[in-house]
Amino acid sequence: MLSRRLRFQNTRGRLQARNTLQASAKNLAVLIWPDRDRGRQGPYRAMKAPRIVILVPYFGRWPFWIDFFWESMRWNQAIDWRFYTDCGVPANAPDNASFFECSYQSYQDRVSSALGLAFNPAGPYKLCDIKPAYGYIHAGEITDYDFWGFGDIDVVWGDIMGFITQDMLRHQLISFHKRRVSGHLCLLANTPFAREAFMQQADWRDTFQRPEHTAFDEKDFGELFMRHKDWPRWLRRMVYFNNPYMRSACFNEAYSTSLGRVPWVDGSFDFPRRWVWRQGKLSCDKPEQRVYPYLHFIEWKKLWAERDENELVQGDTSRIAEGFEITQDGFRVL
Repeated sequence: MLSRRLRFQNTRGRLQARNTLQASAKNLAVLIWPDRDRGRQGPYRAMKAPRIVILVPYFGRWPFWIDFFWESMRWNQAIDWRFYTDCGVPANAPDNASFFECSYQSYQDRVSSALGLAFNPAGPYKLCDIKPAYGYIHAGEITDYDFWGFGDIDVVWGDIMGFITQDMLRHQLISFHKRRVSGHLCLLANTPFAREAFMQQADWRDTFQRPEHTAFDEKDFGELFMRHKDWPRWLRRMVYFNNPYMRSACFNEAYSTSLGRVPWVDGSFDFPRRWVWRQGKLSCDKPEQRVYPYLHFIEWKKLWAERDENELVQGDTSRIAEGFEITQDGFRVL
């Protein structure tokens, strides 16, 4: 009986100690890990609207859905895009897009010169790895902007600024996934801290010079801002309170990728099968009413690889501005 009582008291003592430690850690975390790091805040203060530019090197040929991409971009006039490309300047490009014609080789030379390394991969897909370095490479061209970003073109843009809140703009990095950097769209403050963040990964030079794609943008770079994802939030705050990268990042799930690894809003993997774009807004065949900043249709794009592109666009493309739908069967003008 005595030994049982002692075991009970010891167990209760350990539980009390653990609860006290957790409570202290949470309180301490609030003090030493504020939601916004005062020393690493984004540039947004009380301005009417942040100035944002998305940098997109793209080589080869424009994909068959590019007219839908341009039209959805046209409705996001608060954001500029800069394309470095050998695909030519499209006649119907929106006025918030700028094009800088160059060969793939000349762009490789520019990267090599800016970063002080040998960047000469055989194919342009390797450019995905150096996305976090775009702000550094093009620093002289983006001085008028508060944020710069990297993104993909296998997307249809929705209401980007309708999704972004003032609180998000107080951070150095804005990801549109909850638990990792979103390579299809990621925004960073136009500060030395954010432009040079990729250099904090010790092997970034070797990674950039390797010929194969390594997903540096979402994995290695992402680890600077999000680590130990499965730890309780209070514990991550406690252990990494002195990590300015984690403090300065905002991760907010946009539910932008159907059929991907991230569950849908309701926690299931029952994703929308039909998306509709009208006048700058995206909606889908699900009951949830949300603002969608974009649709990343990478999984459907894989299905389209073996199909005739002419079958994947239906309707009068001169009426794209009136609205269109996206399904696994491609694009249809409404």
